[in-house]
Amino acid sequence: MEYEDILFSKHNGIATITINRPDVLNAFRGRTVEELIHAFEDAGWDKSVGVIVLTSTGDRAFCVGGDQGAHDGHYDGRGTIGMPMEQLHSVMRDIPKPVIAKVKGYAIGGGNVFVTLCDLCVAAENAIFGQAGPKVGSVDPGWGTAYLAHVVGEKRAREIWYLCRKYPAQQALAMGMCNAVVPLEDLDEEVHRWCSEILEKSPTALAIAKKSFNAGTEHIRGIGALGMQALSLFYQSAESREGVNAFNQKRKPEFRKFVE
Repeated sequence: MEYEDILFSKHNGIATITINRPDVLNAFRGRTVEELIHAFEDAGWDKSVGVIVLTSTGDRAFCVGGDQGAHDGHYDGRGTIGMPMEQLHSVMRDIPKPVIAKVKGYAIGGGNVFVTLCDLCVAAENAIFGQAGPKVGSVDPGWGTAYLAHVVGEKRAREIWYLCRKYPAQQALAMGMCNAVVPLEDLDEEVHRWCSEILEKSPTALAIAKKSFNAGTEHIRGIGALGMQALSLFYQSAESREGVNAFNQKRKPEFRKFVE
């Protein structure tokens, strides 16, 4: 596949997948999702690769979720919901290699779900985590909600989704949303250190460990599949469209007027 939205490289056992859309804060469109799937599958099953890093171009944002301004056919903007997004989330879990999120700037919405699904997260001090779905008439059923509760705890996960607050790196670290926080200028070196330590370990043992960790939450895959179908229907509603319209018009949404 010829990549337009991501950069992909392999070097000394480390595969790096970089979301390369800094002009839209690395928001993803349909093509981005398809390219990410391809790159993760390539790296995940390449025996020369021992660890995968997911990161982004620029310092302002890791990823702020779906690009509501994208128009590239059937899988534009919210059209990524359903099979493409389910496939991406699944491949990130299913590949037998540790995946490290290297986070700079905003990791919001679908970007924060990516961080949640990565095995590990090393963040710069300028990183900011959070969800925005209910603010714009959206939600991430399954991994983004139910699995997040396994990562940070039930009460915290509900807070993250119900209030849609933003959490700076050190607070996110205390909540369990990331593993380490370092100065921005030290981020590359720190992530490389983590990768080097992983590469010293038995790849088969790591693969088995990842499968074992995943086994306890595998039921969430089914919940997510069902939820994505419901979400695709919700996106056709006036209530959900109000969220997008308000976001694009830079005003507060008026969701309550749609409650019967």
